[in-house]
Amino acid sequence: MARIEYLKQQIARAERLARAILDQQTAARLQAFAAECRTELSELTLKTAA
Repeated sequence: MARIEYLKQQIARAERLARAILDQQTAARLQAFAAECRTELSELTLKTAA
């Protein structure tokens, strides 16, 4: 459960920063990181549900 909460926090933080930052390259990297975290989060949730 700790990893799931950590990923949720990282997703929220990365998305918040991506909206606030003016540098488009950095914003794109933050959004990509959030997408990676979302993928891992969905995999973990499927494993815990099974």
